[in-house]
Amino acid sequence: MFRREAVPFSFVAEADAFRSNVTPPPRERPTRSQLLGRAMIGLTIVGGLVGSLLLGMPALESDQAPTHSQKSEASQGR
Repeated sequence: MFRREAVPFSFVAEADAFRSNVTPPPRERPTRSQLLGRAMIGLTIVGGLVGSLLLGMPALESDQAPTHSQKSEASQGR
């Protein structure tokens, strides 16, 4: 017939014996409520990311001049 090569794991070599020609049943289609729930979860996640980006952008801006400067005592020339 055909020659089998040595395989270190016996379950890999025996995998051909357990193959089946039976097709699995078709997947169930999601209902409207499931689709709506998935859409709402997706919109919530996207809205949270956009909101955090909008709230976080002012904190990341560095082009503003500092309103106060700190001077050490050594620079005052005592």
